[in-house]
Amino acid sequence: MPASELPTVSGLLAQARGGDQRALDRLFGMCRNYINIVARSQVESWLRAKVDASDLVQQTLLEAYRDFPRFHGATEAEWLAWLKRILAHNAADFVRRYHQTDKRQAGREVALVNSDDSQAPDGLANLPGDDETPSQALLRKERELLLADALARLSPDHCEVIVLRNLQRLSFDEVGQRMDRSRPAAQMLWMRAMQKLQETMAGNLDKSGAES
Repeated sequence: MPASELPTVSGLLAQARGGDQRALDRLFGMCRNYINIVARSQVESWLRAKVDASDLVQQTLLEAYRDFPRFHGATEAEWLAWLKRILAHNAADFVRRYHQTDKRQAGREVALVNSDDSQAPDGLANLPGDDETPSQALLRKERELLLADALARLSPDHCEVIVLRNLQRLSFDEVGQRMDRSRPAAQMLWMRAMQKLQETMAGNLDKSGAES
């Protein structure tokens, strides 16, 4: 299919608002990996024993689906920002629900999320890139969905090390502790993961160009 005929978020939004159920379902399908990655970036490893990121994803998508008639934006950026606001609100609710009696932990958890989207983590834009390479695309807003899809295709260890290092911004010492590896091993894993991610992104961009 030519690139010009591929569905866009803005196009699907317009169709869904016009009552096209298939467009609405496709719109949410396109954003599932994105919401999953953002959720993982907001749920610290020490909290995962009680809060599964998949629970946040499911709750967020259910609420967004229910409240879709209230969304009045028309662009991909507005759509993703709206989804992140719902996710941040749900994450804060999960924190309060599971730790409302633990004052010491609560102080630490509040910093994880913020219902104000201007303060919410925008982790997918934090991955490093170089000019004129596929990595640069990782910094562009219009590539966030492609990036999330590429991360979802990585091995669990490769995805995890990128989430910890780039999205949660942990030191390599902390990454190693979380993944039960030495610091040098964590650094090596991260380098390989970033290389694989760039290769995956490059393949997506080449495919897109071939279809255009």
